[in-house]
Amino acid sequence: MALQVNGAAGFSLLRWRRGGALRTRAVSPESVATTREEVEKVKLGGSDLKVTKLGIGAWSWGDTTYWNDFRWDDRMLKAAKAAFDTSIDGGITFFDTAEVYGAGVTGAVSSETLLGRFIKERQQKEPVEVVVATKFAALPWRLGRGSVLSALKDSLSRLGVSSVELYQLHWPGIWGNTGYIDGLGDAVEQGLVKAVGVSNYSERRLRDAYDQLKKRGIPLASNQVNYSLIYRLPEENGVKATCDELGITLIAYSPIAQGALTGKYTPENPPTGPRGRIYTPEVLKKLQPLVTRIAEIGQNCSKTPTQVVLNWLMAQDNVVPIPGAKNAEQAAQLAGALGWRLTEQEIEELRSLASEIKPVIGFPVEKL
Repeated sequence: MALQVNGAAGFSLLRWRRGGALRTRAVSPESVATTREEVEKVKLGGSDLKVTKLGIGAWSWGDTTYWNDFRWDDRMLKAAKAAFDTSIDGGITFFDTAEVYGAGVTGAVSSETLLGRFIKERQQKEPVEVVVATKFAALPWRLGRGSVLSALKDSLSRLGVSSVELYQLHWPGIWGNTGYIDGLGDAVEQGLVKAVGVSNYSERRLRDAYDQLKKRGIPLASNQVNYSLIYRLPEENGVKATCDELGITLIAYSPIAQGALTGKYTPENPPTGPRGRIYTPEVLKKLQPLVTRIAEIGQNCSKTPTQVVLNWLMAQDNVVPIPGAKNAEQAAQLAGALGWRLTEQEIEELRSLASEIKPVIGFPVEKL
């Protein structure tokens, strides 16, 4: 069974019970406030920035090309707002977005715009500190350090803030990466960001970025990569080991494999949209033994499969998962991944089961 420790595990609107059903437990405002104060924070790499041990990814907010069945409406907007507020209520205050999420051809409304709006509306009700991370798109026509600063200022405008806590390069550029790293350093020195990071960087590129920033006395705080129980390429390609060696936090996107590890999807009920082409009935069939065992472990310690999978990632140390949350129900589960730890036996058992499954293909930029 799982080990319980002090922390945020007390907050859980949703509890898993034997048989797979969810039951609701009322939470008073006083207990929510207490939980918020108790959520443990960690430093991002060698920076002074502290974030909650688990964040929220806002990729789906406003998107109409990958998520949301190719549409965005008022109901989805209200659900995303509820996800934000529920996350804050649960003590999770770290949110990751990007200039390309929901913007232009990828969606109906910018994820940055939505996040900025949600923060403003919440702060009108009560003081709350939100840690915002966003990302620069290394598009081929963007050249030099100035392009980073220009894009950052546009992001700040959409977010409605004067600075953000973390600014990241979303993927390595085809060219111009030295200039991009210089731009990150300039952003720190100009007070536009508190910390800087990269995303989808290989071991070699990670070391180069670290060394380049180090010459200016600026730490590389993070590398955001695809990492989950069934996608462990960062362990195999040296990225995780390099992050640990250099003191760079690994931020894990798609930590629940875009829902495939939650038990929500089955061979008879695969996900819709582009995810259905990745997590096909054949793939989901192969996942069933692992998904079943995840649910069993969760039942034994009153945790949902989502909470078990996220806890497994955090048990790898130096990892901050950022699962997505499209509604309050999904967000309510996330705080329950904190404040406890799977036993070493459970951690290794899940790793062993997952190793029998061929991982789905990651983003091509991981190999640049």
